[in-house]
Amino acid sequence: MKITEVRVSLRDDEKLKAFVSITLDNCFVIRGIKIIRGSKGLFVAMPSRRKPDGTFQDLAHPINNATRAWVEEEILDKYRLEVERSALVQ
Repeated sequence: MKITEVRVSLRDDEKLKAFVSITLDNCFVIRGIKIIRGSKGLFVAMPSRRKPDGTFQDLAHPINNATRAWVEEEILDKYRLEVERSALVQ
């Protein structure tokens, strides 16, 4: 499996830094991924929905740590490039 596209939509918000969509093998898209600035730095939040009890449940997510680390690295690398590109344009 390959991530064949990462689309980053930057946000000018204190915590929410970007919305991200990824395409896997040119045939499956996951939308609604968020890049959040937390107390320990940036992290990737998978698409989720609020349950009736107020908690959140991921709709799509990696099922092991190696895959999570790979997906997060790909997303954050693209995010950093987009931030740099955006700074150059301004």
